[in-house]
Amino acid sequence: MSTATLTETPAVLPPATRPAGLGGALRSEWTKLRTVRSTGFSLLAMAVIALGLMSLIAWATMNRWPHLDPSERLDLAGHPLEVILVRPVFVSQLVVAVLGVMVISAEYTTGMIRSTLQAQPRRLTVLTAKVAVFAVLMLVVGELLSFAAFFVGRPIIASHIPVALGDPGVARAVFGAGLYLALLGLFALAVGAIVRHTAGAITAVLGIVLVLSNLTGLLPDSWGRHINAWMPTNAGQLIMQPRSVPDDLLSAWQGLAVFAGWTALLLIIAGVLFVRRDA
Repeated sequence: MSTATLTETPAVLPPATRPAGLGGALRSEWTKLRTVRSTGFSLLAMAVIALGLMSLIAWATMNRWPHLDPSERLDLAGHPLEVILVRPVFVSQLVVAVLGVMVISAEYTTGMIRSTLQAQPRRLTVLTAKVAVFAVLMLVVGELLSFAAFFVGRPIIASHIPVALGDPGVARAVFGAGLYLALLGLFALAVGAIVRHTAGAITAVLGIVLVLSNLTGLLPDSWGRHINAWMPTNAGQLIMQPRSVPDDLLSAWQGLAVFAGWTALLLIIAGVLFVRRDA
């Protein structure tokens, strides 16, 4: 009796009918972004800062109201969004900067960027997908947290600093805060793509946001004022002011446009380097 020997033939994948395009790259980047733990932790930290820390600061400020100097009261009353929006965004931007850098620098650290480029050799498609996915995520998250911070913080300060979304410039300022965070995330992503080292890129972004932007305010004469006004985050933060200050060289939307221009320039540089350099 003869015994038939069964041999297993390996499964053969069907040939590709078309090259991988932007749609596949977008799905891939979204999968990577939402499955990395650092993304969830960073967004949670943003929510805690924007809502929890803001509520604590607003509550403490209102408790100290009877003990504040008249000049301090007048200053807070003239800037109703300072406590419930500007300060939370100032702290949240540190988280956004770190997350933006790590969107791309983490792949260089782990070596995953090689696998990504093997799956999609079109480098500009890869970078475009990263930028698009992260931009949409930060815009949605930024707007949700900005409006949530406003509606949570408004009742806390209402007894001394009444403010409503319908007040002149307030809706634009709250909406603009979300735009600012989204642009900052893309700004950080571009720096991460240029530097390709997580610690170095984070240091560069935070150095621009926290150090260089403030140091330019010490430059003398009118040229120093112009340099300070056109620094990326200095210009971008004007969108969160309901009313223009007489000393401002740019309007709110002009400032945001300047920040967008800086971000676009860095993204172009990042795209050129991303294509030309080895992974």
